[in-house]
Amino acid sequence: MEQKKQANLMRGATYASVATAFFLILIKFIAFLFTGSVSLLSSLIDSILDSLASIINLFAVRASLEPADKEHRFGHGKAEPLAGLAQAAFVMGSSLFLIVESFKRFVHPEPVEHGSIGILVMLISLGATIVLVLYQRYVVKQTGSLAIQADSIHYFSDIALNVGVILSLFLSAYVAWTLADPIFALLIAGYIIVSAWNIVSQSLDQLMDRELSDEERSKIKNIIASHAGVIGMHDLRTRASGKDIFIQAHIDMDAEMSLYDAHQISEAVESELQVNFPTADILIHQDPVERKD
Repeated sequence: MEQKKQANLMRGATYASVATAFFLILIKFIAFLFTGSVSLLSSLIDSILDSLASIINLFAVRASLEPADKEHRFGHGKAEPLAGLAQAAFVMGSSLFLIVESFKRFVHPEPVEHGSIGILVMLISLGATIVLVLYQRYVVKQTGSLAIQADSIHYFSDIALNVGVILSLFLSAYVAWTLADPIFALLIAGYIIVSAWNIVSQSLDQLMDRELSDEERSKIKNIIASHAGVIGMHDLRTRASGKDIFIQAHIDMDAEMSLYDAHQISEAVESELQVNFPTADILIHQDPVERKD
């Protein structure tokens, strides 16, 4: 039941992301036709790339939710970090384009027209993006999905982008500071590049089977050590694959203990770990240890 709920949340987040991206493309395109603002153009391009990234995300999440099969015994969770890398590529491309366009406007400054229309559209965009990010963060908290988190990071950067574009439009249209437009576009491009690097880093961690965080590993160790009958533990191995994580550990138990009792302790350890890590695939190996009196 819990996994079904998580799957539905992840699907809902991808649909919301795609719908929001297409809505933003429409209203920003209309606003750009009226204003000619390069910073608004930067926001429009970012939304176009958002839509492409969100579509990739949609298919990646659908693939990652497919259950394990004969050819993919550990499931399809790696589809999520692959989608994250694809998103990062789109983000980097948009940033480079913005940098080029911004430098053109430094050389040939152009006044922004109909600034009030642009500001109104960007305020609508800001509201829609904030609602989407809040929903995505709720889904990430419930599922731990890297693909949704990557999408959320991208859209969170859009909040800063939208605020920057609004300020740029105001300064260009009402203060007559024409250089505000390309300056803010450059700042936005730099912020987007930082966000893209964060997505790349997290995606590579999962693709390279990096261990879970020290905090999570300590929690696992404490859970195992808290069970009576467990003398010690070693060879703890963890990794993440999309929303799923994998935990393997060896636990030491008295060699004189019956197989039945050892199995019961091992089952209790697994059950408590499963409660704390609902999407985990857990493998506990029992090692007999001679007690030293």
